[in-house]
Amino acid sequence: MSKIRILMLGGTTEASALARALAAQPRYDALLSLAGRTEKPAPQSLPTRIGGFGGAEGLATFLHDGQFDLLIDATHPFAARISQNAAQAAAISSLPAFCLRRAPWQAEAGDNWRHAASVQNAITQIGSVPRRVFLAIGRQEAHRADAAPQHHYLIRSVDPVDPQPVLPHAHYILDRGPFDVERETALLREHGIDVVVTKNSGGSATYAKIAAARALGIEVIMIGRAAAPAIPAVSTVDEALAMINHLLPPR
Repeated sequence: MSKIRILMLGGTTEASALARALAAQPRYDALLSLAGRTEKPAPQSLPTRIGGFGGAEGLATFLHDGQFDLLIDATHPFAARISQNAAQAAAISSLPAFCLRRAPWQAEAGDNWRHAASVQNAITQIGSVPRRVFLAIGRQEAHRADAAPQHHYLIRSVDPVDPQPVLPHAHYILDRGPFDVERETALLREHGIDVVVTKNSGGSATYAKIAAARALGIEVIMIGRAAAPAIPAVSTVDEALAMINHLLPPR
C-alpha cells in the first residue's frame, strides 16, 4: 500500500502538534516546510525543509515534482502571503488542500479592546500623548513604531529585532511562549504598561498577556487578521486528521 504524501507548511504550535500526529501514523509520508523566519526553530517530529518556494508557481512545481497528494497550510494566521500562495498552488496543481488555522481570540467581560486593521493603524491608535506600550507583534513589523517615537516601548520577540527601530525609549526582550498569566502580569506591572498592542493570533501559547491585561484593566489594541483564502479550514489537530481522512480516505 502506497503512503499518502503530505506537504505541510508550518511554523505554529498547531503545526508541530499535527506533525507529531502524522509521524505516528505509518500511512502518511509527510514533509514539514518552514519559512525560515525564526533563527532557531524548535525540533520537529517530521522531516523538515526550510525556505521559500518562489511564489505560488514555485510551490506548485514542488508539489508536482514531489508527487504530493495533499497540501496543508498550518502557517501563522498573519502569514497572509504564504497562505495565498498555498491556495493558488493547490489550484494550479489540482491538489486537495486545507488550512489548519487556530480560532481568533474573542473579547470577554472585563476586556478593554480597541480594534485595528493593521500594525500601522494600531500605532496610530496609541495616540499622541506618551504612553508605556507593550509591543507584542513579533520582530518583522516592530519598525512601524518609528512613526510614534514619543512612547516608551517594551518589545518582545523570539529573535532579535534587526534592524531595531529608531526609538529613544525602548526595551527589548527575547522570549518564546507559551507564557503564563502570573509572569505576564508581573511583566506588565514591572514596566508600568498602560497599553498592549498585539495581533489576534489566537491559541493558548501567547494568550496570557490578554488575561493579564484584563486583570490589570489595561487597554489592548487588537490587530485583526486579513481575509483568509477560500479553501477549507479547520481549527484543531483532531479536525485536521478528520479532514485528511475525508479528502483521502484510507485505501
